[in-house]
Amino acid sequence: MKQTLPNDHTRYKTDNNSDELELTDDDILGAMQHIPGYLDITTEDFRTIYHLAYRRAFERMFAGITASRLMRSAIEPLRPNMTLDIAARSIADSGYKGLPVVDESGYVIGMLTETDFMKRLKAKNFMDLLLKLLDDSFEFTHRCHETTVNEAMTQPAVLIEQDAGFVEILAAFHRHAGRSMPVVEADGKLLGLLLRKDFIASCQPNELP
Repeated sequence: MKQTLPNDHTRYKTDNNSDELELTDDDILGAMQHIPGYLDITTEDFRTIYHLAYRRAFERMFAGITASRLMRSAIEPLRPNMTLDIAARSIADSGYKGLPVVDESGYVIGMLTETDFMKRLKAKNFMDLLLKLLDDSFEFTHRCHETTVNEAMTQPAVLIEQDAGFVEILAAFHRHAGRSMPVVEADGKLLGLLLRKDFIASCQPNELP
């Protein structure tokens, strides 16, 4: 068995920037010992084969995951001049935790979520708001019927284009803690809403193409 011990233990990365599991020389040599007969391959050759096989398997497993395939369509977006009380009803009726805000041409200009409402109400989370409401001394002073969506929404929103694949979607969700993000055309016009839970579900082995 031909064996060499190069000093480079650098973690490989595929072309789509997905981290591969790092293999040490001990890992490789230990695996080689289980292969009978003469094996004319260096540990560096083994790493190269592993790198190429990993990239091929990764592309095969996640090729079907795109934003357009996973997104929820038929989304009723919010308008910037809506008041928060009307926007809150729209979000509640939608069943989502937030909705995109679009201009008159349908281009996404922001995102309004439950978190934005909590910030306006000076509450850390729902339980904190509930405790405040149960406190007899709490005085509800925020006038949602006088505040517009434009004043409260998060902008700019984190967007994902319709043809974005697994790695791009993962990076986008990594950039923010939201539960969803708008899916748009290349020019920013709204197409749908991608939920974090739908993306996670698509990554399960039994859900992969």
